[in-house]
Formats: sequence, structure tokens, C-alpha cells
Amino acid sequence: MHEWSIVQALLEEVERQARAHGAGAVHRLHLRIGALAGVEVPLLETAWEAFREGGRCAGAALVIERVPARFVCRRCGREPAEGAALACALCGAPARLESGDEIVLARLEMERAGPPAAQVSRAGEGA
Repeated sequence: MHEWSIVQALLEEVERQARAHGAGAVHRLHLRIGALAGVEVPLLETAWEAFREGGRCAGAALVIERVPARFVCRRCGREPAEGAALACALCGAPARLESGDEIVLARLEMERAGPPAAQVSRAGEGA
């Protein structure tokens, strides 16, 4: 069940990004998961619910965009018809996977703990 390790790695990255940006809380994570990534989304969601407690992501929503598999011809860039052999009907070259195997943290919605000091000190300065 590698979904648990995916969530652990995801939480580590989110914590790192939150620290780097001075965020006190994370409100939402947007993931892109390819159809061929080998991820069982319901298991990933269960792992998310179990592991997110106790950190900055305790109240964060997990939004998942499923990415379909997309193949293209290596030579001419045409897409084979769905369900067809993974070779170009026009030139015969083999198709390659263009997208659909990814697991991407696409966006984080975080709340800063407070305004950055540089912004506060410059707020009253004239231009």
C-alpha cells in the first residue's frame, strides 16, 4: 500500500513549503494524479485523513485532479485513437506516454502566520 508513503512524502514537502513561506496553516492541497500512476485514490484519501492530523495540514482539504493517459507518436506527434495499438496509424512509429503517470503537488493554499516584516516596514514609506 504505497499510498501511505506517498502521503507521508507529501506531508513532508508541504511542511517544508509552509516553513519556507512562513505559513501557519495549510488550507488546501491540489494534486494531479495520472491514470497510470498506480495510485488508488480512495486509499490515498484514507491515508490523507489518517496522517494529516497534528500538523499544519490538520484542517486542509485534499483536491485531486485525475489526469488521463495520453500517448503521442514519437515521429509526427499524432495521438493514436483510444483503444488502438500504441503506434501511429499514419507513420507507424511507436507512441510514447505524454502524460498520465504523474503525481504532482500542483498548488498549495496556505495562510501566513503574520505579515512579513519587510512589508510592514515599507507600508508607510513614500515612493
